[in-house]
Amino acid sequence: MRRVRGKGTAMVFTSIENVADNDLTRERFAQAIEWLRTTDLTAVPLGRNEISGDDAVFANVMEFTTVDAAEKDYEAHRRYADIHCVISGTERIGIAAVDEVEPQGAFDKEADFGVYAHPLRESWVTLREGDIVVTPPCDAHKPGCSVDGPAPLRKACVKVLVS
Repeated sequence: MRRVRGKGTAMVFTSIENVADNDLTRERFAQAIEWLRTTDLTAVPLGRNEISGDDAVFANVMEFTTVDAAEKDYEAHRRYADIHCVISGTERIGIAAVDEVEPQGAFDKEADFGVYAHPLRESWVTLREGDIVVTPPCDAHKPGCSVDGPAPLRKACVKVLVS
């Protein structure tokens, strides 16, 4: 069984005001991290993969070609935190406080998805094989951005119910 190992890094990006809401030692986060750590991610089928069986923790595994950041919008969720894990390839993700971006239309409560633009300030993280970044509901994120031009990417986005 091949697992994504590498010399990856893990990061939680949030403000100090929201840190208590983003505790990675909570049971659901622990389930998500354990699944990422022990699963052969190269063999997981594309699409939705149940982890907890009750919609509290699941993974969306996807393959696509990264694009220039100018072609992407920020997105955010209210009920789920995302744990982005690169299985193969390289991905840049922009991160901005959700209260510092402009909504682009109505938030879809059923899909737990909103689109945003024009951050007052933003930070960027580059993920390589085995790296993860957690984007909680307080942070909008712009995933799928290229580093040195469009390139193939396989990643898992583990959704963790936080509210």
